[in-house]
Amino acid sequence: MPEFLRATIEVLIGIGLLFGGGELFVQGSIALAVIFGIPQLVIGLTVVAFGTSAPELFVSLSSVAQGADALAVSNVVGSNIFNVMVVLGSSALVVPLRVESRLVRRDVPLMIAISAAVWGMASAGTVTWQAGLALLMGLVINTIWEIRTAREQPDDSEGAEPEINSDAGRDGWIPAVLRVIAGIIVLTIGSRVLVTGATGAASLLGVSQTIIGLTIVSAGTSMPELITSLVAAMRGRTDLAIGNVVGSCLLNLLMVLGGGAIAAAGHGGLAVSPELIRDDLPVMLLTSLACMPIFWTSGRITRVEGGLLLGLYMLYIIDNVLPRTTLSSWSDEYRLVTLCLVIPGVMVVIITQAVVYWRKIRRGGDRNHA
Repeated sequence: MPEFLRATIEVLIGIGLLFGGGELFVQGSIALAVIFGIPQLVIGLTVVAFGTSAPELFVSLSSVAQGADALAVSNVVGSNIFNVMVVLGSSALVVPLRVESRLVRRDVPLMIAISAAVWGMASAGTVTWQAGLALLMGLVINTIWEIRTAREQPDDSEGAEPEINSDAGRDGWIPAVLRVIAGIIVLTIGSRVLVTGATGAASLLGVSQTIIGLTIVSAGTSMPELITSLVAAMRGRTDLAIGNVVGSCLLNLLMVLGGGAIAAAGHGGLAVSPELIRDDLPVMLLTSLACMPIFWTSGRITRVEGGLLLGLYMLYIIDNVLPRTTLSSWSDEYRLVTLCLVIPGVMVVIITQAVVYWRKIRRGGDRNHA
């Protein structure tokens, strides 16, 4: 079998195993939580959220174990970019997403702050184990804060979390434990297969592990978030579709990157490539910042804005791939056109959408007064 075909098959099998393992892990964990009487809101904020980020975590840990630090870091960065641009964009194309949840209003500024902090941590070329410990401590604090504030405002957060089947634990704790164990085993195997295939493909294609992590691996590990948000959007649960994306981005930064840095403590922490610091970490921060004008000006993500997010992701992928092709001489011109024409055009569309929305609100208010 040709080497590239084998690497491709390994990547596809790895993604499939991660998806199946994550589902087993989540369902088993939910069943155990129900058996032990944990409230549904807490399950949604912890077990389900952690479970959807399990593929990213296992891939990053497996990458560190196999000496592929670049893949571990780029997987986190690429997943966050994919979540905001593709998952939110695709969900908004299904149905315009209304932004009314307390979770979104509180978590978006937090996501921006942590994204900026991670960029600062990585700017020295390494995410140290001390930085990883700080991120994990932030995860614990944020989780406690989430649960406490959600309980204080249950009416506002009720629709923002996934529904938990109260009969999930009816088969008893033994099947639930077996599902959790099976999920961990499948996740471990899938992550190793995916990392092996991804590193092999990078070597055969002559590109860096960073590029593979930013594109193929990050898209593959983000499939649970994409499917969850699309299903939520089709059911009209737009708060869940948005909250899933924002929550996943926070977990990627706090749990996945923090856990990877701790795992890499033996060789000084996670090494971060200069191209990731120069190009992709700023893009990750900008995608987080882009949520603010969209969420806070019109109070929703329209289909037009969803299409713009998807289009921007395609431009980002082309920007990553173009310098590695025979058209590499055009990469500087491509970036100049994107910077001078595309980005301003996108800002004009977002501002126009906001103005139209606020005029409608104002007219509605004037009619009510009349």
